Amino acid sequence: MGPRCCGNDDFWVILRHSKKSTENEGSIQLVCLTANSGVPLFTRGASRQLPFSIIGSLNGVHMFGRGQGVLLSSCETEGGGRVLWRVFEDSLMLIAVSAAQQAGQAADSSKGERLHLQRLLENVWSCMVMVLGQDELVNARNVERLKRDLRSCFGLIDELLEDRRPGVLGHLTLCADCFLPPLPDLLQEAVQSFAKAADSEFGCLVVHGRVAAATEMWWRLAPREIVLLSALMRILSDSGAASCDYPVFLPQGSPTVAHRLLRFQLLPGADVCVLCGPTPSLCGAESALVGRFWSPLTDALRDCLALGERCLPPSVTVRPDVLALLLINRESHRAVSCVPAPSCARPRSDPPLPSVARCWELLKLFYIFCMTRYFKQEEAEAAATKEGGARPGNTEDFVCGFSHQPQQCYLVTDECKSFALQTPQHQLFLLALPTAPTFALSNIAAQTLSSITTPTGF
Repeated sequence: MGPRCCGNDDFWVILRHSKKSTENEGSIQLVCLTANSGVPLFTRGASRQLPFSIIGSLNGVHMFGRGQGVLLSSCETEGGGRVLWRVFEDSLMLIAVSAAQQAGQAADSSKGERLHLQRLLENVWSCMVMVLGQDELVNARNVERLKRDLRSCFGLIDELLEDRRPGVLGHLTLCADCFLPPLPDLLQEAVQSFAKAADSEFGCLVVHGRVAAATEMWWRLAPREIVLLSALMRILSDSGAASCDYPVFLPQGSPTVAHRLLRFQLLPGADVCVLCGPTPSLCGAESALVGRFWSPLTDALRDCLALGERCLPPSVTVRPDVLALLLINRESHRAVSCVPAPSCARPRSDPPLPSVARCWELLKLFYIFCMTRYFKQEEAEAAATKEGGARPGNTEDFVCGFSHQPQQCYLVTDECKSFALQTPQHQLFLLALPTAPTFALSNIAAQTLSSITTPTGF
């Protein structure tokens, strides 16, 4: 058994300020400029945009440092805000600016903010490559035309920037958000047959914005590509269109050659898509394939939709003292998360238990806290390095001073008790009732992990 790490008073500060941060969503502002000339291309995020003079200063200080042989990647303001710079392919510069925090904010919150902004910049660049292609971004000759073309990326960028869906964490974990259906083999066979009939090896079924089944080749895509394709599917589904034919580039697998993303709505909340070449046509696939493969599975799809945001099949029983959980499969880069519905077996508490939205926020904060302090990030580091990103790494002296890695971490706060469990294959992040015995948290986590992985094989 590895060491257990108990949180310190710093996390209390993070929790207090996180309540204020949820009231000020959209406090992160994103700026995109040309790397060489510093021409602003777009800004997204906070309703109150940065003045042009501030944008010019942020670009100027970065260019000055580069001229002196210094790479300026991050800084903090006196008020507690943070600025991150990142240049991609020596072509475009992305700057992320987070709002100033309260004085005395903990250093751990600063680490978490940096991790969040790093992932944001990398995701936004990948979004632009996915929609426009790398050549269009790197070899752009007409700045005004590039500005117009970049507007087609705004929906996907805003999806990541505004964090509209609290239960979808793939943009942060770099793991595909998954939905575990009651009849996985039936849906898996349908996806494979549908993709084969569409002359494609890449097929995916999305339920409630999460991957419910996919072909083997779909899972071989880079984790970030799967995360962004899922985000794109959610946007296309929200548009209300029954079907669409959308050109996409794969940021890592095919950044210069576009594929066709054919997406079809099976039921409200359930969509299927394939990545394919020139054939089949959208109308042909819709008329000849969708009904043939998916009409017999209408009841199975409805059973999936009836589970709602739980994302777990009825065969999985979650303990009544569990408020929220995030389970990551480190080998497959897949994740499942949920906030179980309140159980009548739960005791009444005073003060009342955190809301569903607050549980998602606490779960995300606990994940960031563990990953920036204690748990190793081999998968994230490998993915970032392969894609030309910065290696996040652990910055906590406690971890650097030992040859081994912590396997368990727990925190006790007024709102809940949090426990994280790391094994060679999984990472489990769990929020429990504040009345749960602290000494029992490890057992609760182990039982929860077994209750999910044993019946589902996740």
